[in-house]
Amino acid sequence: MIITRKALPRRTVLRGIGAAVALPLLDGMVPALTALGRTAARPVRRFGVVYVPNGVVIDEWTPPTTGRGFAFTPILEPLEPYRERLTVLTGLTQNVQGLTAQSGAVHGRCATKFLTGAIPRPFGQEGNDFLADVSLDQLVAREIGRDTQLGSLELSLESGDKGAGTCDGGYSCTYSHTITWRGPRTPLPMEHNPRVVFERMFGDGGSTDPAARRAQARHSRSLLDSVGEKAADLARTLGPGDAAKLTEYLDAVRDIERRIERVEADAARELPAFDQPAGVPASFADHARLMFDLQVLAYQSDLTRVITFMVGREFSSRTYPEIGAPGGHHPLSHEHSAASREQLVRINRHHAEQFAYYLARLAATPDGDGSLLDNVILYYGAGMAEGDHQPWNLPLVVAGGGGGRLAGGRHVRYDAGTGSGRSVEGGTPLANLHLTVLERLGLPLEGIHDSTGRLDL
Repeated sequence: MIITRKALPRRTVLRGIGAAVALPLLDGMVPALTALGRTAARPVRRFGVVYVPNGVVIDEWTPPTTGRGFAFTPILEPLEPYRERLTVLTGLTQNVQGLTAQSGAVHGRCATKFLTGAIPRPFGQEGNDFLADVSLDQLVAREIGRDTQLGSLELSLESGDKGAGTCDGGYSCTYSHTITWRGPRTPLPMEHNPRVVFERMFGDGGSTDPAARRAQARHSRSLLDSVGEKAADLARTLGPGDAAKLTEYLDAVRDIERRIERVEADAARELPAFDQPAGVPASFADHARLMFDLQVLAYQSDLTRVITFMVGREFSSRTYPEIGAPGGHHPLSHEHSAASREQLVRINRHHAEQFAYYLARLAATPDGDGSLLDNVILYYGAGMAEGDHQPWNLPLVVAGGGGGRLAGGRHVRYDAGTGSGRSVEGGTPLANLHLTVLERLGLPLEGIHDSTGRLDL
């Protein structure tokens, strides 16, 4: 006997004035049932990268033992509740041929090579004369982003407005301010303003002009006000479970909208901090969590399946006085006193705490027969290790279940190469991780960048 019921299209969207709200995955979007039991929908493939700048204090990051049952270190301790959904990887390198560690522009080289496998060339120093390669996230987006409204999202917690200038080693700041490249000469900017991200996700007014956006806002005071009647009509046609999911999702959208409005109201009353435009929370943690919430909504509504997120740009000198780390992040990474080391550990742990918040939100968000955390593959880590910026023994965590394609709960240490100082070569390439993850995402390749094989994940 075949059991049939009316199914909602997966791409159902509520449209209002200047708004387009994609819906989360509802049971009514899952294929019909049969007498043999429920036919589970194939999990949606998703991929994300959360990149931290300036390396980490590596011995406060690295677990002392490998395998299962490893102890979480002071930096990684906030991630312990998600032990079974993450694997800590140490020893991977970006310096197989000894090129990434050359003096000068180490920040630009480590950030650029992290996902592209390419080292910026000297003639890409000034202006817009860039040269890298297609980044891993964009390779993934070409395949799994074809059916979504946004092929990918590129986000950051710091402005990249200075990308046209020069940073470390005299190379363009672009190499330090993005990890995402659509092509060898097309770096993608990372957006740090939550309002802009929100409007990119939910607004379809057809203009990014500020005056046009203000006029649109006056015409429709709230995104959800403009689609409220349609949402109510839809809710009446849903079963109790789907109606509850819809309400929870729309409440989350409303909450983010209100938080952005509060930030903008505060910015209008107070003198904004340097390089802190309206729409960006003054608190690092508030900003990070707002951006993570936007990412959860983007995955939940299937607006995109690929997101890259820079916690900070390379060479960042952000200060964190709220956690007892008033020194600039980058200058601290080159000091070797006990006091500077303590501040760095606090910064590294603070970043991990924000990532733990993200994992909690993903784990709490239903997706098919599991959660968003069950069905995503996430990188968390840096393109360099210790404060002296060695591009080997990289600090990395792979989180998420990958739709049943990843096992967690382990610390795995790989061969980090031979040598000392800045002359370490060989070792296990970071590209081996990329190759393995591509296969888990249904994109098997023979090789990528300087890969030598696959990893056991």
